[in-house]
Amino acid sequence: MNFENIHIGELIKQRVNELGIPVERICNFMNTSEIEIEQMYEEKFLNSGVILRWSKLLEYDFFRIYSQHLILYSPPSGNYAIQKSTVLPVFRKNIYTKEIIEFILELLKTGKKTIQQVLDDYKIPRSTLHKWMAKYNSHEK
Repeated sequence: MNFENIHIGELIKQRVNELGIPVERICNFMNTSEIEIEQMYEEKFLNSGVILRWSKLLEYDFFRIYSQHLILYSPPSGNYAIQKSTVLPVFRKNIYTKEIIEFILELLKTGKKTIQQVLDDYKIPRSTLHKWMAKYNSHEK
């Protein structure tokens, strides 16, 4: 999974194919035509209301893909930023899913990135990365 360059239409089409949902059911649920559904598959970006409907229909949280992108590619928060109170929910950035861990370990295993590159690029704590390597590499043996 490429969390850097997200093409939501392709991912939705992939999930539809996995589930084998008939296009008639999709059109009824989305309240749109088959041509518009095909156009959505071609779109790199869709509005959040449309993504929410697809998530419900396909029983898959497509928003989580964007969350994973933020975990991997957003700049680290620095102490220089003044924390302002907000009425919005506050989420911890350092929650790594199994998919993220597998993605990082695959980069290391294939040699696409070195340990130092992973630490620098994704701001993962060194101790966390080494724990992942010890835990998940021991399961492969």
